[in-house]
Amino acid sequence: MAKRRANGEGSIRHRESDGRWEGRYTAGYDPDTGKRIVKSVFGKTQAEARKRLQEAIHENRGPVINFKGDYTMGEWMWLWYETYSKPHLRPATASNYESYIRNHIEPGIGKVKLKQLTSIQIQQFYNRSKERGRIPKTATETDLSLANRTVRGIHMLLRQALQQAVAERIINHNPCDNVRIPKKDKKEMTIIPPDQIGDYLRCAQDFGVLPMFYLELTSGLRRGELLALLWTDLDVEQRTISVSKSVGRVKGEIIVAPPKTQNSIRTVVIPQQAVDLLVEDRKNHPDSKYLFPSPHTGEMWSPDAVGRLHKKILRAAGIDERVRFHDLRHTFATLALQTGADVKTVSSMLGHYSAGFTLDTYTHVTNHMQLQAADKMGSFMDTALPETAPTPPEPPESGCKVIPFEMVG
Repeated sequence: MAKRRANGEGSIRHRESDGRWEGRYTAGYDPDTGKRIVKSVFGKTQAEARKRLQEAIHENRGPVINFKGDYTMGEWMWLWYETYSKPHLRPATASNYESYIRNHIEPGIGKVKLKQLTSIQIQQFYNRSKERGRIPKTATETDLSLANRTVRGIHMLLRQALQQAVAERIINHNPCDNVRIPKKDKKEMTIIPPDQIGDYLRCAQDFGVLPMFYLELTSGLRRGELLALLWTDLDVEQRTISVSKSVGRVKGEIIVAPPKTQNSIRTVVIPQQAVDLLVEDRKNHPDSKYLFPSPHTGEMWSPDAVGRLHKKILRAAGIDERVRFHDLRHTFATLALQTGADVKTVSSMLGHYSAGFTLDTYTHVTNHMQLQAADKMGSFMDTALPETAPTPPEPPESGCKVIPFEMVG
């Protein structure tokens, strides 16, 4: 019996007909017939064909569909991902899912038969991943532990895929239901200190990008949402910004896609000062459709470039460089809550799915707000107390003789 070629295997041959080099690889199997699906790439030289073949194989890594239904976990994960998950994902999320499957699930439990997978195998897989599951970026790295957040992400993905297998009646129950996953990582919130915001904005002005960073600090937009804004998204009269898209880098390409969630599609009211800055800045690029065109390309800013610029501003302002660009969003939310904005309003401006999530995210602020509320309540109750409290009664006299201190001993 001929050996079945693995998904992604390839070969290179020279075509005498036109002199080109052809790279052929297995792209999968037809689910109805089981026949191999073969695709080709071409190059003028053998090296060019080999490079394109490797790129095609990398891009094509997906399910080897077993038409009999006797799936391994690797086969099932790719089949589930391509069929049920990928069509509904944002590009960045799809890239993360592919990374989870290719770099963690496949090497960890990919060869285990779907019908034979147990909870203890999944638990052991999570434990190994937590301890040494990270792919090193350099040969000298020694700490290969995965963050709790990544293990939780793998679990979420695996649980969804196995739940679909239950729905398809391939397995009777979901073995993910009985495993323990790491707790959520609790990170201390980092913001720009309020007394250094003025320094930060002055340095942003020196770099010629004050309107962009001023808007960020007064709206709390995500970086991708901020950079994807068009001039038509600004309503000067109503002082609003319409958020309906986001830009990000996926597999080296800049892609504009819908925002992170449905709640992220929103209208945000901004200060008049921000409107004035944007209108004045428009004079520098009146023909651009972008609210913030790159001075180098005239097109949309690259998220990476803005991140690097943010670090330069931090250095110039003498602020700790561990403050990420995303922490500007946290700075906005923290200051808004501390200055009296109600949680529901701040939640809607941030595009959170609920005010409860906002409360949970900014616990450090809301705890301080509770203390302030308690102090205000105490001050109010002080005014309700009688003006003079009754004088406490004198203690009854006793037959004990009081001995002066100096006579003791």
